[in-house]
Amino acid sequence: MNATTKCPIAVDLFAGCGGLTQGLCDAGFLVGAAVEIDALASETYAANQPNVKLFNQDIGKICSSEILRACGVAKGELDLLAGCPPCQGFSRLRNNNRRDRMDDPRNRLIDEVLRLIEETLPKVVMLENVPNLSRYTRYVNFKRGLRKLGYQISDQVLDVADFGVPQRRRRLVVLASRVGQISPIVPTGVRKTVKDAIGTLPKEIVSDPLHNLGERRSERIRELIRAIPKDGGSRTSLSPALALKCHERHEGFYDVYGRMSWDDVAPTITGGCINPSKGRFLHPSEDRAITLREAALLQSFPIGYSFSLRRGKYAAAEMIGNALPPAFSRTQAEAIKAHLVDLTTRP
Repeated sequence: MNATTKCPIAVDLFAGCGGLTQGLCDAGFLVGAAVEIDALASETYAANQPNVKLFNQDIGKICSSEILRACGVAKGELDLLAGCPPCQGFSRLRNNNRRDRMDDPRNRLIDEVLRLIEETLPKVVMLENVPNLSRYTRYVNFKRGLRKLGYQISDQVLDVADFGVPQRRRRLVVLASRVGQISPIVPTGVRKTVKDAIGTLPKEIVSDPLHNLGERRSERIRELIRAIPKDGGSRTSLSPALALKCHERHEGFYDVYGRMSWDDVAPTITGGCINPSKGRFLHPSEDRAITLREAALLQSFPIGYSFSLRRGKYAAAEMIGNALPPAFSRTQAEAIKAHLVDLTTRP
């Protein structure tokens, strides 16, 4: 714990646009440093987290001494090192091409996480990723390395919908502590629906381009969207005259051009979340895809969180879809904070 602020100090690796940091801050952590290589994500992160020392560089080139200096702590004093390495190399959709999956350079980034753990020796480590990571040799080696450093590990697959995030999203969560066994995360029992998240938003929000950007679609696609039944309808209800040729012989991906349901959670918000051809991303009752602001709210970002549009709306959607939902990371952070406090209050 920081002697001055009484707040536990954390570092956010692969910080993206700041979803994990937002959750850590909401739980009462002081995030001293963050690392993110992407310029657009770094721009967004800095706009929302101006007090964090952000290293906009390759994690392989970051020195642990720089991170510790930014946090004002020595080796062994950092409370939490957390991160979500890029998961595309482990994703389910890539599993059919084993060679591509094994050769993806992003898969090796977990080794850099272990390097920084060895060099900083944080009290607790939190790693979040897709469930398929657990089947990967590098992950097994990562856990072996943690145990050699004296960490006790808890890993589990969780659905963010069980933690107050209004979407389905299964994630592997790894918690490791070298200051006592840390308990697995327990679902909060709080469930939020699409209606809870975006049901009261007006059609336009003054001074919010994330919500006010329009769509450009052909008349054929607009007609198709209008024909999808409201509140959970799918393209399977379309007449043969409206069905797209690319869907006629395609098995699977039935959520494409589907509507969200008001009284259910949303599907996983991905980088394609404003494109109805990428999934069930049509608004429950309006004849359009969800907006960037609605996507961010379904990811549990605060309504005032800003996202850079410098590279256009699809790049912003990619940032939002790649983020760790703040409400989910807040729950983990609260459990970690309780673990750290328990250590300091033991007789």
